[in-house]
Amino acid sequence: MIKRLSNKTRTTKETDIKLKLNLDGSGNYKIKTPCEFFNHMLECLSAHSSIDIDLEAKALDNNFHHLIEDCAIVMGLAINEALLDKRGIKRYSSIILPMDDALVLCALDISQRPYFKLSADLKDEKTQDFETVLFYHFFNTLAMNSGFCLHIKVLDGFDTHHIIEASFKAAAQCMYESIKIVNDRIPSTKGQL
Repeated sequence: MIKRLSNKTRTTKETDIKLKLNLDGSGNYKIKTPCEFFNHMLECLSAHSSIDIDLEAKALDNNFHHLIEDCAIVMGLAINEALLDKRGIKRYSSIILPMDDALVLCALDISQRPYFKLSADLKDEKTQDFETVLFYHFFNTLAMNSGFCLHIKVLDGFDTHHIIEASFKAAAQCMYESIKIVNDRIPSTKGQL
């Protein structure tokens, strides 16, 4: 079996990012960024997708907006690279995931036609050290760079932390299902994605 791995780096005047990713892992993670809440969300993403993630990211300008978007760029490019020609993947997945008061619907198509839609009404501008506007920016940037068509719709909930965490876990579960190897065909009538 071909190993679906990727190593990526990105260094700008704003961030310095190093990532090792294994799509066929077991959810092992080593996440180090200066944003504690973001670390927790990436740990959830790794653990619930079974993707091994080793990420070290520094905010050279102390701006979490740049840090989180750049991490999403690197992760999206790494996932896309590790998926190779997408041969054999399941491609589609969806889930409705509960977490306490939060209930989140997530649907994913690994289509190479990037699109992201978030339907959420967050009451708080911040949870812990994380500005909630970055929730949208992370997933939008991830989708654009991975080639995902990704929809996240918050069906219920009032706790901002729970809503965002449930969304990361739901996206992780969809990734777990969608990247599974189920046969030896490219999942498209076009013959390629």
